Amino acid sequence: MSAERPLKVVLCWHMHQPQYQDPVSENYQLPWTYLHGIKDYVDMAAHLAAVPGARAVVNFAPVLVEQLADYAAQIQAHLDHGSPIHDPLLAALDSPVPPAGTDERLALVRDCVRANRHRVIDRFPAYRRLAGMVDWLDDDPVAMMYMDDQFVADLLTWYHLAWMGETVRREDPRVRGLQEKAAGFTVEDRRHLLSIIGELLADLPARYRSLAESGRVELSMTPFAHPIAPLLLDFDSARESLPDSPLPGAGAYPGGEERVRWHIERGQATFREHFGFAPQGCWPAEGAVSDATLRLLAEHGFAWAATGEGVLGHSLGKAYTKYGGEVATGLCHPYAIEDATIACFFRDDELSDLIGFQYSDWHADDAVGDLITRLEAIDEATADHPAPVVPIILDGENAWEHYPENGYHFLSGLYQRLADHPGLELTTFGDALADEVPTNRLPRLVAGSWVYGTLSTWIGDKDKNRGWDMLVEAKCAFDAAVAGGLAGEELAAATEQLAICEGSDWFWWFGDYNPADVVRDFERLYRLHLSRLYRLIGAEPPEYLAHTFAHGSGQPAHGGVMRPGQAQE
Repeated sequence: MSAERPLKVVLCWHMHQPQYQDPVSENYQLPWTYLHGIKDYVDMAAHLAAVPGARAVVNFAPVLVEQLADYAAQIQAHLDHGSPIHDPLLAALDSPVPPAGTDERLALVRDCVRANRHRVIDRFPAYRRLAGMVDWLDDDPVAMMYMDDQFVADLLTWYHLAWMGETVRREDPRVRGLQEKAAGFTVEDRRHLLSIIGELLADLPARYRSLAESGRVELSMTPFAHPIAPLLLDFDSARESLPDSPLPGAGAYPGGEERVRWHIERGQATFREHFGFAPQGCWPAEGAVSDATLRLLAEHGFAWAATGEGVLGHSLGKAYTKYGGEVATGLCHPYAIEDATIACFFRDDELSDLIGFQYSDWHADDAVGDLITRLEAIDEATADHPAPVVPIILDGENAWEHYPENGYHFLSGLYQRLADHPGLELTTFGDALADEVPTNRLPRLVAGSWVYGTLSTWIGDKDKNRGWDMLVEAKCAFDAAVAGGLAGEELAAATEQLAICEGSDWFWWFGDYNPADVVRDFERLYRLHLSRLYRLIGAEPPEYLAHTFAHGSGQPAHGGVMRPGQAQE
């Protein structure tokens, strides 16, 4: 290892949740935005703040940032004026009286055990006991009539306590006091907990902005509603990596380039509104890139983008050497395509997936030590490379509930060991470019994403293709309404609704290999969003939107919310 030319290591955490709000009732259909807010987004900021030498890139999807701000505002308005909270689970936490009906109560208590049983629920004896009673109710639902209001109140309280960030749990005496009480939670207790949740959510933008201003974090963004830009631009881009990929019946997405530009520009505006400056970097939704996508990002002022290792492998073919081979064909330098100034970094799939899928079952010291050893080996292998960079990129929210104590020991140890290591330099993509790391040239980029280096997670399956055909038909109806005079506030509302429908998450979940209950949730919400779009443009939704078109029956790792970068044998 050489401290004179340390190996640059970039940890990039991507924060994203889709728009969960029912466009008609305005209720959030799933609680994951605020739950990850109080657990993972809080913890990730706290870990970075705790280690002076820690550095990272944190990427936010603007549609997530807007939802977090909406939750914070709703909670404050509720506490100040009694305004309703448009999230059934969060509203139930502060309700003096739980639902009266047996079916409604049973649905509520089942929602309160949607968490990792081993790492989250069983950790707390009182919560484990309550969850065991819910298991019993699943076997005999009629017994719900015998469960009193206190059971529901305690279960709601423990669900939210268990989802608290580990740094909050350790540092906030109010949370510790509630945990120590353990049972018999009052209305006042639950309102107190709601106010803590509101504080945590409201403080998030300022915490990350402060980290960015101090140079500890580089904040970057994804285009507004997390669309798969290469597919909006050209369905045929899916065949660059998979030539035989089945495509939707519609030949193309109408006006795709205009829509990608809209997502980029609206995302930039949202980012500036909440963080106060323009981002220099972009993690395109799911790391999905193509030549055309990178050129559009460069045109909008981005200095860097990032994607998956598989994209580089497909683009270089047999010339790809990862580490230790030719400088011009390795992973540890950014690349630029012809006629574009933007630099593109490529994710180290092995290291990223070790954090995402493997290290959660290791002792934290062993996991951190193993990662350090692997980085030291990369440094040795790239000894002849000028200023090599190792990008470790993964979901910043979904892995940690599979770790003990929300990854507290792993993350704190990881930052400290990396910051202290004389041969490793924690940095950011922006600072790496400022240090003038060499940028290789790519004559052509094969379109793909961080998942397998292809776009197959979002297109090619019959249900995914059906989803695209439905979206294309809705876009054509939108275009016709605009041509017919749709304007002003009505046009603005319809345009934003169209953007939500263009998000990647709907297509991610379509497919039989995903869990049935999650596919059901996302498929239903997708049809609701499309139906709302038709209503906003003054058109009748097609009959097919009243019928389910996608089902699931699989059991993928981590429930399908994460996938490895490389296809498994």
